[in-house]
Amino acid sequence: MKKIKLIFTFLVIQLFFISIANSSSSYFSQGKALFNNKDYKKAKFLFEQDIVFHPKSYNSYLYLAKIYLEEKNDEEQEKNLKTVLILEPSNEEALYMLINIKLNQSNFSEAKKINKKFDLFCSTLCYKKEEISDKLINSLVKDEKDKN
Repeated sequence: MKKIKLIFTFLVIQLFFISIANSSSSYFSQGKALFNNKDYKKAKFLFEQDIVFHPKSYNSYLYLAKIYLEEKNDEEQEKNLKTVLILEPSNEEALYMLINIKLNQSNFSEAKKINKKFDLFCSTLCYKKEEISDKLINSLVKDEKDKN
């Protein structure tokens, strides 16, 4: 009888952990659906939940950065983008977004440095290279005019 109770308890515990694992895997996909519907508050919560269960989920950090872009919170956006790049250094979308932040901050040397990495890794966003170059040139020209 004790053996049956022990086996039953073990099975219940296993089922509990399996259900937690299954529910946690859907946080990102649910969050992405909410993000696409522009329900950023609920999406943010689900991306944060995904990170709790999957700390290396660079996609959740990337989508959090996109939410902070919409909310115009550069500090949180940059923090999440840097986390994405720690987890996946070749993430071209995060590099592109970080270049734009650095340009908005007038940190041209950092923008150039990140742009070099972007040039190395771009595969799907290569068409943005010209846009970045134009922004860098225009920002440098504007900065020179402001100095004079």
